Amino acid sequence: MLLAAAASLLPLLPGAPARIGLPARLVGPVDWPKVGLLALLHTCWESLAQGLPTPCLRLARRARLRIAQALGRGSRPRAAVSGEPVRPSANTFLPVLFAGVLMLPPAAAALVALPATLTGAAAAPRLLRRAWNAAQFALAAWPASALFRLLDGPWLLLGSRYPDALLPALAAVLVFCLVNGVLVAGIRLLAERCSMAELRRGALSVLGPPAFLHALGGLLVAVLWQGPYGAFAALLALLPLSISAWVFAQGHRERAAHRATVEALVQAVEIKDSYTRGHSERVGRASVLIAGQLGMVGERLRTLHFAGTLHDVGKLGVATELLRRNGPLTEAERRAVEVHPEYGHDLVRGIDFLGEAHAGILHHHERMDGRGYPHGLAGERIPEFARIIAVADAFDSMTSTRSYRRGRPVPEAVAELRRCAGSQFDPLMVEALVTAVDRCGWQPVLPPVEQADAAVPDIPLGVPEPVSRSVARGPR
Repeated sequence: MLLAAAASLLPLLPGAPARIGLPARLVGPVDWPKVGLLALLHTCWESLAQGLPTPCLRLARRARLRIAQALGRGSRPRAAVSGEPVRPSANTFLPVLFAGVLMLPPAAAALVALPATLTGAAAAPRLLRRAWNAAQFALAAWPASALFRLLDGPWLLLGSRYPDALLPALAAVLVFCLVNGVLVAGIRLLAERCSMAELRRGALSVLGPPAFLHALGGLLVAVLWQGPYGAFAALLALLPLSISAWVFAQGHRERAAHRATVEALVQAVEIKDSYTRGHSERVGRASVLIAGQLGMVGERLRTLHFAGTLHDVGKLGVATELLRRNGPLTEAERRAVEVHPEYGHDLVRGIDFLGEAHAGILHHHERMDGRGYPHGLAGERIPEFARIIAVADAFDSMTSTRSYRRGRPVPEAVAELRRCAGSQFDPLMVEALVTAVDRCGWQPVLPPVEQADAAVPDIPLGVPEPVSRSVARGPR
C-alpha cells in the first residue's frame, strides 16, 4: 500500500504525466503555495486536537501499567472494553483535506495530509503507523480529486456555478470516505481479526452525517478561497469549524479516558480472580443486549455498559484465596464474599461519569423476592441497572466453564433463568435477554480448565432454602 501511495505522487514529477498517459484533466498546474498552506493548516489542527492526554487518561494508563508490573503480568494493554473499534486518525480535521481534494490536482491533494501524519502530529506514535496513515489519506484523496475533476468540479467553482458543483463535491467525498473505510477495514482484518459484520459496520460508519458536514465545510473553504478575498476569507470560515471540531475531539478523548479508567479497574479484578477472565466484558455486552430490547439508547446505554463491566470491581476488597477457592465456601466465608458489592460501590463512588452505574454495581445481587444482598431490596425498589446486570451476570456465569464445573448450553441457561424469573430475576429482563440471544446469538465460553473436576455437579441457580440469601452458584 505504501508503494501505491508513492505511485500516486508520481504525476508531480516533471514529464511524468505524459509518460503515464494521464488525462489532461487530472494533471494541471500545481499551486504550491496553496498546497503548503493547506498542509500547514492541517498539521496545526492535528497538533492542537491531539495536545496532551487528559489527566484522567494519564491516570488510567499509569494505573494499568502499575497493576501489570506489580503482578508480573507485563504492561501490554488489553483490548478496549467498549466494543467500539479504534479507527486511525479519528480526530482528523477533514474540511482541510476535502478543500484540498476540491482545489488541487489528485497528486497534489494527496500531499496535504502527509506532513501531519509523517511528523506524528496526527497521534500515531510509531513510524510504521504514521507511514500507514499517510498512505491511507493519499490513496483516499487521489481518486476523490480525480473524480471531482472528471465531473468538471473545478471549472464549476471557477465559473461561480456553486450549486452545480455541490453534486460533484458530494460524489468526491463519497469516494474519499469509501476508500478510507475499506483501507481501515483491511488493516483491522489483518491486525485485529475482526468479524466481517464488524468490518461492514466500521466501513459504513464513515459515511454518516459528520462526514458530509465536513464535506460542506470543505466546499465552503474552496468557494471562498476562489473568491475575491482568497485564503483570508477561507481561514475565517475555518475558525468556527475548527472550534466545533476541537470540542468534538475533546469529547472523543474524554470518552477514551473513561474507557481507559474502566479497563484499568477490570484488569485489576481479572488478574486477582483469574477464573473469571473475560467475564466482566461479557456481562457488559449481555447487559447492552438486554437494554437494547428495552429501548435504552445513548448515554444511558453507555453508562449501563460500564456498570455491567464493573459489576464485580468490589472483588478487589475480597481475599484472593476465597475468590480462587474451587470448593464450596463456609457461611462465614460466603458472608465475606457477599460484601463485594459494597466494596465496589465505595471504590467507584468518586468516579462521576459512572452516574447511574453506581446503583447497578451496589445492587446487582438483590433478588425480586427480597432475599438478596446487600440491602434485601425487592421488586421495583431494585434499580433497573441492577435488575439488568443480575440477569446478564447469571447468564454468563452459567454458560462459562469454570475450574469446578462445566458451562451449560445456552438453552439450559435460558430455561434456568425462566425458572427463577419472578423470585430471583425480573421476568421482563429475562425475556429481553432471551429475545436478544435468539436474534444476535451467544457463544458460550469454554476456557482451558486447569483443575477440571468432573465429579463436581452443576448446581441449580435458584435457592430453595431460606437460610441462604445468595444465588446457589455463589457471588463469584
